[in-house]
Amino acid sequence: MTKRRTADETIRFVDDYCGYYAHVFKDVRSIEHLKLLHIGMISELPRKSLPAIARIVGENHSQGLHHFLAEAEWAVDAFRAQRIALTREAVGDQPIVLCVDETGDKKKGKTTDYVARQYIGNLGKIENGMVSVNAYGVVDNITFPLYFKVFKPRKRLKEADSYQTKPTIAIDLIRDVQAAGFTIELVLADRLYGESGDFIADLHKLDLDFVVAIRDNHGVWMPAGQRIRFTRWRPFERVFSDNSTQTRYIREVVYGKRGAIRYFQLTTDPEELPADTTCFLMTNLTGNIRERLGNDYGVRTWIEYGFKQVKYELGWAAYRVTSYPAIERWWELIFSAYLMVVLHTPAFQHRQATVPPIPEPLHQHPWWSTERHWKATLNNLRLIIQPFVSRALLLPWLLVFPMPNLAHGLHRLVACINGFP
Repeated sequence: MTKRRTADETIRFVDDYCGYYAHVFKDVRSIEHLKLLHIGMISELPRKSLPAIARIVGENHSQGLHHFLAEAEWAVDAFRAQRIALTREAVGDQPIVLCVDETGDKKKGKTTDYVARQYIGNLGKIENGMVSVNAYGVVDNITFPLYFKVFKPRKRLKEADSYQTKPTIAIDLIRDVQAAGFTIELVLADRLYGESGDFIADLHKLDLDFVVAIRDNHGVWMPAGQRIRFTRWRPFERVFSDNSTQTRYIREVVYGKRGAIRYFQLTTDPEELPADTTCFLMTNLTGNIRERLGNDYGVRTWIEYGFKQVKYELGWAAYRVTSYPAIERWWELIFSAYLMVVLHTPAFQHRQATVPPIPEPLHQHPWWSTERHWKATLNNLRLIIQPFVSRALLLPWLLVFPMPNLAHGLHRLVACINGFP
């Protein structure tokens, strides 16, 4: 019986992280492609296409990466289960704030599965594109990905598909989060979900606290003779993820008599009520929640910012495949790369029982950041993969102009980097 060979080494932290997924793949080459794609996704490439990734990781052609994405034998459900298990272990028993939202990207033509002319929220208009509903968590001011599901327009349904609205998909994702063992402290969502009666009813059935946005003309049934009242504006300090603050204003909107569901208006300017910084919220939180409400809903900005990082930093929309099973694999790998960065943030490193300190030589790099947020961690990891990427880019030139000392130096630099955990 032939012994299975060991996968080629890349960068130690990538090898260690991808090693958790080794059991999902039947062949070593798939594990190597997994590692190379993670390096490419967190790299500084402006466009994370497979040909571009292949060049910076030392692959002569991108066919291998494409085969891994579109045709290789591995189950995306098993990969997702391992990613969720890693997340669950990292979060531990701490309750999470959960945000559900949708995102979309323009796509030309109709050959890609589930692409249609539809409303794309982050663009604010109807475009030809693909939309997904996503669930994210927040712990210690760090966002992390949980689940996603593609939205399937009625006119693009396949024979085995059934139509689901985005709020229905969102509830399915929330149930998945609960089934995975996470404790949900609060659910946050925008107007699409806040205006869905079924979504709100399901949150009640799941016994979950929520804060959702609603339209400024949101309607509420009131008995005859009752009226709408506004409390006076009260200032509060909105605390951001970097601990900076900004004065905001909040007032309660009371429809007749106060009930289990309460309504509030938030703004940066109670005189002008600017459209971009004024919103109406609905919640089932109880007690004196004015200041908490403003900060809780503000968590959504962290989620939105985090997902923009996924889209633009890691390459969410850079897939060049047309079948949804392959696109689902790409998105799942993006979520995995996103988690890999999360697990290296100081907040999550400190949650582990034993964590070696960052070696002093790495801190000495003039570009090394000591900030604690996700993007700073991504930039530090990019510094660590830089020697590996530089070697992959320069070695082809050394075949044209042989420079043994330079080649040896590049290998030695990568070895130095890999000498640290």
